Amino acid sequence: MEKFSFPAAVATCGPAGYSPVAPGTMGAIIGVLDYLILFWLVGSAFYTHLIASILILALFFLGVWASNQVEAAWGHDPSKVVIDEFVGQWIALLWVPISWQTALAGFILFRFFDILKPLFIKKMEALPHGWGVMSDDVLAGIYANIVLQGLVYYGVFEI
Repeated sequence: MEKFSFPAAVATCGPAGYSPVAPGTMGAIIGVLDYLILFWLVGSAFYTHLIASILILALFFLGVWASNQVEAAWGHDPSKVVIDEFVGQWIALLWVPISWQTALAGFILFRFFDILKPLFIKKMEALPHGWGVMSDDVLAGIYANIVLQGLVYYGVFEI
């Protein structure tokens, strides 16, 4: 697998996965920024979340494929594969009111669940190949989203 192949570019989210420090965090930061850019471009929270829902589904399967492609050369779930963090971060922000506060809270919550891997997240890594690479971050994103939705519901953020 050559370094600049299409599967490698997808798996690393371009340059994010090549960050010398905390590539997973960099992938999540890129995810937050891209979500905010999508909102800015679309201009409507409803349509942003609708488009994001479709893109999450597409990027999940693209991430499984790309992770499978680079696994032979890079090993299973290497740190430079960050498409999973990108997708998980988008899931954390999905259908949450968009503000810098909720984006920051979503980032912190997602990284918390992604790094500590509680509540069956660690078990998802045991799935074969790209499925395991992507699924643990999907579950971390779901948990982060549930907590974030609760924080919004209980008025922690001024929306």
